Amino acid sequence: MDIQLGRGKTARRAYGIDEIALIPGVRTLDPSLADTRWEIGSMERQIPIIASAMDGVVDVKMAILLSELGAMGVLNLEGIQTRYADPEPILDRIVAVGKSEFVGLMQELYAEPIKPSLIAQRIGEIKEGGGIAAVSLTPAGTIKYGEIVGNSGADLLFIQATVVSTAHLSPESFTPLDLAQFCQDISIPVVMGNCVTYEVALNLMKAGAAGVLVGIGPGAACTSRGVLGVGVPQATAVADCAAAREDYQRETGKYVPVIADGGIITGGDICKCIACGADAVMIGSPIARAEEAPGGDYHWGMATPSPVLPRGTRIKVGTTGTIKEILVGPAKLDDGTHNLLGALQTSMGTLGAKDLREMQQVEVAIAPSLLTEGKLYQKAQQLGMGK
Repeated sequence: MDIQLGRGKTARRAYGIDEIALIPGVRTLDPSLADTRWEIGSMERQIPIIASAMDGVVDVKMAILLSELGAMGVLNLEGIQTRYADPEPILDRIVAVGKSEFVGLMQELYAEPIKPSLIAQRIGEIKEGGGIAAVSLTPAGTIKYGEIVGNSGADLLFIQATVVSTAHLSPESFTPLDLAQFCQDISIPVVMGNCVTYEVALNLMKAGAAGVLVGIGPGAACTSRGVLGVGVPQATAVADCAAAREDYQRETGKYVPVIADGGIITGGDICKCIACGADAVMIGSPIARAEEAPGGDYHWGMATPSPVLPRGTRIKVGTTGTIKEILVGPAKLDDGTHNLLGALQTSMGTLGAKDLREMQQVEVAIAPSLLTEGKLYQKAQQLGMGK
């Protein structure tokens, strides 16, 4: 239902993940029977979690570890890993710098040119370690380096920006990326995003996307919503884009997974994103808290080092456990940030959903007090949901 903001301007109410709750049905099942498998491209994964293509989250080692655990990590091919042969001292500088000097240092470090040879090298290192080589480029980066990625043995290419669309206007001196043509020419599946509307998601699927990323600005380290004023609350954005997936499948017979990207911290957040229609989630800050993460207790966004308009900041996330404990347990914390797979399986059991498709069909309620109702003691003592 539209709401009138004023004469000549109406708006639609949109909902965030924190404003909804999942309602149990008439059936429950043992969590061990919950099937969390999903497919993207020609690959099947046991865990519907992708680690974000951020320099503090995924490096070669993390990409391999995530693959071994049944998940997936995406390496940023326009970040520290492809600008410096030895990224360790660069990451140390980012961790050590003070708050007031952070933006300037990031702009300095990311001004170092990308080395095409390092793109091929990093992809090769992941493959040699037995990992899935999923990598990320911006649309502009795809024009420059897409062919190298296709020739280097990568398994998946994520074309990512704050907003990606098939109708991009550019100056006459610049030829924009033709997404549909690129998907036809490259030999590997291409995931595109980000988007937050039915129309754009549908157009990306028609252009040949093997998956669509949904989310603008909800990430822990992202400031796009404050800087640009752009975004749609994640529950509504995911539901709208999932509707595009269903219509596209009815029209073509092709199923294109929808990946909720940003603002997802706990197991409950993952469960609610899938209930809204997502097939998987992309997360950053929860993975950045792993002992093996390259960020050294810190997490920063992909647009943070912009030379003209940074849209992101560096946040201290700390280290809470190994990547195995965070993904599959056993949990060492009581706040829903460990054993994310176990949380999903238990939620599916409680809701009676045998697989992710059934999880997408569970009943959802608007519940703005879901996370605060009855939690006075937890909040006062900073325990569990009160942290």
